[in-house]
Amino acid sequence: MRHVFLVSACLAGAVALSACGKQDGEETVERALQDVNVIDETNLNDVMLTVADPNQAVNYFRDSVKSNPERIDMQRGLAISLIRAKRNTEAAAAWKKVVAMPEVTSEDRLGLADSLIRIGDWDLAKAALNAIPPTHETYQRYRLEAMVADANQEWKRADSFYETAVGLITRPAKIMNNWGYSKLTRGDYSEAERLFGEAIHQDQSLFTAKNNLVLARGAQRNYDLPVISMTQTEQAKLLHTLALSAVKQGDVKIGEGLLRQAVATHPQYFEAAAKALSALENS
Repeated sequence: MRHVFLVSACLAGAVALSACGKQDGEETVERALQDVNVIDETNLNDVMLTVADPNQAVNYFRDSVKSNPERIDMQRGLAISLIRAKRNTEAAAAWKKVVAMPEVTSEDRLGLADSLIRIGDWDLAKAALNAIPPTHETYQRYRLEAMVADANQEWKRADSFYETAVGLITRPAKIMNNWGYSKLTRGDYSEAERLFGEAIHQDQSLFTAKNNLVLARGAQRNYDLPVISMTQTEQAKLLHTLALSAVKQGDVKIGEGLLRQAVATHPQYFEAAAKALSALENS
C-alpha cells in the first residue's frame, strides 16, 4: 500500500513539474517575442524618422500615438515627422504635448523652440529656451538662441551665440551663412561678405550662401561676381540677383547689362531674368 502511495505521489509530482515546465516555457517564449517586437518596432521607428516619406511617417506615428498616448517616444516621433513634412504649425502643437510629459528632455525643449521659430512665435520660443538648464550646451541650443536674439535685435547676444555655435560643430557652413545674413540685415555688408565667403569655403555646394554673398557685394555697389566655384546655371542666377541689387541701388543701366548676361549665360530659357529685362527695357 505504501508502495502504491509513493508511486502516486511521484506521478503527481511529475505532472506538476510538467505543467510548471510548460508554463515557464510559454512565458519564456512570450518574453522573447516581446523582445523581438521591441527590436522590430525600434528599427521601424528609425526608418520612419530618417528615410521614409515624411507624410507616411506622420501617419505611422499618429496611429501609434492613438494606441499608446503615454509613450513619449511615439509623441516625439510624431513631432519630428511633422517638422520633416514642413507642417510646422502642427509640429509646434505636437512638441507642446511632448514637453508636457514627465520624461521630457532638454532636446525635446529644443525641438519645441525650433518649431516655434519656424512659425514666427519668437516670445514662446525664447520661453522654451529659457526653460532649458544652462548646462545643456549644444550647437543646436546656441543656434536657436542666436536666431531669437536676432529677432529681438539683440546684436551682441546674437554674435556671441553664433560664435559659440560655430565652435561646437565641425562643419559650420550653415551657421556662418545665418550669421552673415544677420550682419546683412544690420547693414554690416563687409562683415556679411566675409562670413558668406567662409561659409562657401566650408561648403561649396551651399548656393544660399553664394546668393547672399552677391547680395552683400551688390549692397556695396560691387557688381562683379565673386571668384568662387559655380555651375553655369548658378552663374546665371547670381547675375540675376546682382542685377536686381543694382536696380534697387538706382544703377539701372548696370542692372540691364547684368540681366542680359544672365539670360545669355543660362543653359536654358531663364524666364525670371527675361521678364525683368523686358520690364526695364519698356519702362
